[in-house]
Amino acid sequence: MYDYTWYQWILFFYVYCFLGWIIESTYVSCVQRQLVNRGFLRLPLLPLYGSGAILMLWVSLPLQDNLILVFLAGMIAASALEYVTGYVMERLFKMKYWDYSDQPLNLNGYICLWTSVCWGGLTILLTELIHRPIARVVLAIPSGAAIVFGVLISLVFAADVVQSVKAALDLGRVLENMTKLKAELEEMQLQMALLKAETVQKVSDMKEETIQRAANIKGETSVMITTLKAENAARKNEAVQSMKESVKRQAAAVSALRETAGKSFSDLSGLSERLQLLTEKRDNLATHLSFYRKGLLRGNPTASSKQFGEALKELKSYAQKKKNGGKTSN
Repeated sequence: MYDYTWYQWILFFYVYCFLGWIIESTYVSCVQRQLVNRGFLRLPLLPLYGSGAILMLWVSLPLQDNLILVFLAGMIAASALEYVTGYVMERLFKMKYWDYSDQPLNLNGYICLWTSVCWGGLTILLTELIHRPIARVVLAIPSGAAIVFGVLISLVFAADVVQSVKAALDLGRVLENMTKLKAELEEMQLQMALLKAETVQKVSDMKEETIQRAANIKGETSVMITTLKAENAARKNEAVQSMKESVKRQAAAVSALRETAGKSFSDLSGLSERLQLLTEKRDNLATHLSFYRKGLLRGNPTASSKQFGEALKELKSYAQKKKNGGKTSN
């Protein structure tokens, strides 16, 4: 039943990639109540379904006379493929492109009992019903045409994979950078709050100390004036000199206080400017979404990220805003 050439297997792969895209896009579009180009690629193809279908056909070959074994083999093989694919993609791209964490009996969110059972049922459906007419159509295609068609679509597929992987890696870096910037912004806001409180306290202290020093100078001056009236000329000069030095010391102290307060205000202004620059940088990361990055976000509405969840939520919001006609630069 499965004695096919290499190019026929390639065609089967793309057929099932396309059928998987139809199934997933229809289901997700109904759930989201809007058209969704489901998947990792921009082409209407889901490689997981194509790979899963080929794997199901291979594992069911020696078991085709026992439907229970076909079911179990397909369920285990396809679930293993889905788990490994999900695990590798999350490690590479910093996010889960599907997440079953809210489903009962799931394993790390990559697979769950319900989908595994569906894979098993789909294996029986595939081997007993779906594959036969598809195989007849593919086998009817002349070998030359099949090879040319397979090579052409493979070239387009490869180009899309390269662009999508590049965009996914870039998206992962954006999520990481946005999260780092957010942490830095929060730290800077805390520093600004502390510096502002410290500056206010310093200004208050400076006012009180200036008032106190002015009172001291006034008191000392009064005492010196009284002394001057009573002392002889020599003592008068000494008292005048002492008064001048006292005034200078008081003036120097006031100047130092003003300089300290001025430095605090300068530091506060510098932090404010850096805070503004970091905020603009973070906003630019979120708003400058490429064609492929927007497609990844829109095509995977259930995608999640344990480490960069808030950044992913913000990016999804920007992508949705763009789709709805929000005015953001691209």
